[in-house]
Amino acid sequence: MSTTTISVTGQASYDITVGRGILDSVSTALDPAVRKVLIVHPPTLGARAAELRERLLSDTSNGPREVLMAEIPDAEQGKRIEVAAFCWQILGQSDFTRTDAVIGYGGGSVTDVAGFVAATWLRGIQVIQVPTTVLGLVDASVGGKTGVNTAEGKNLVGAFWAPRAVIGDLDELGSLSAHEAAAGYAEVVKAGFIWAPEILDIIETDPASAVDTASDGFRRSVELAIEMKARVVSEDFREAGQREILNYGHTLGHAIEHAERYRWRHGAAISIGMMYAAELSRLAGRLSDTAVDRHRSVLESLGLPTTYRAGAWPQLLATMQRDKKSRGGMLRFIVLDDIAKPTVLQAPDESLLFAAYQEIGA
Repeated sequence: MSTTTISVTGQASYDITVGRGILDSVSTALDPAVRKVLIVHPPTLGARAAELRERLLSDTSNGPREVLMAEIPDAEQGKRIEVAAFCWQILGQSDFTRTDAVIGYGGGSVTDVAGFVAATWLRGIQVIQVPTTVLGLVDASVGGKTGVNTAEGKNLVGAFWAPRAVIGDLDELGSLSAHEAAAGYAEVVKAGFIWAPEILDIIETDPASAVDTASDGFRRSVELAIEMKARVVSEDFREAGQREILNYGHTLGHAIEHAERYRWRHGAAISIGMMYAAELSRLAGRLSDTAVDRHRSVLESLGLPTTYRAGAWPQLLATMQRDKKSRGGMLRFIVLDDIAKPTVLQAPDESLLFAAYQEIGA
């Protein structure tokens, strides 16, 4: 059984293990003192979460455990404070202590909520993330950013809370539809644009193979994306500096998600956000036409969107101005000087922002 271990170091150290058929390592990743575990999962994974529960119960090497399950709504509908409160209720009624644990088993929304619940219960108990989607594996479960949405925007309430471990079993991704895999893969593409051009080469060689969860190209590109995030997080856990580059495409992307009332896949919105950031980079005199065209061709080869409603700009701008990435009322965008050369564009003129949106408006 071949596994790859990618380590996050610095303020909060932990390992991300990637491989196939490695679900048993969830149990060994738990602290030996853990006696109670809550598995947070979506309805679609109820049966598989029950199997994980049986695996945890069967491992009595450190004594018996009580393993509970919390089924929460899938996708962004689960990222609500009421859902977190439901999980807190289970923890309280079951007398979870600071030596107990939460497991996030599902996509990025589930791991976000599980991490937030763990971060806030008794001011912090351990969490192990077991992502079952591409987005969850390369983005949400890695980095320790947890949170829920509010009516005012996405991820405005949250906490930085590092997992004890991330178990990335690629076999858990096998049930994803091609559409779901491609949408989650948008975060892998982002890593290609801001840090690892090898990912773009893999996609351009064979787009279908790149998003095939069983292919070597998929595994290689995913591991590159995780390695990028692990390196950035190791140096900047609380997003005070370099970690900001991970927001490439996210300023507009989050606004689109809000406009769509979180019914869109995150990756679809971020794809448009990256296309917008590329056009903004070009109009700001930083990025070449060739690099912008490469954005469009790579994203469209994966079936990802690159345009959005032309008339939506006023609403999107208002949402971006409330975004947690703005500072002192000034918008900040991650842009590119070239492929793999990200930088910050602070307080751009609204006329420039509007002109860039005209390039993607449909």
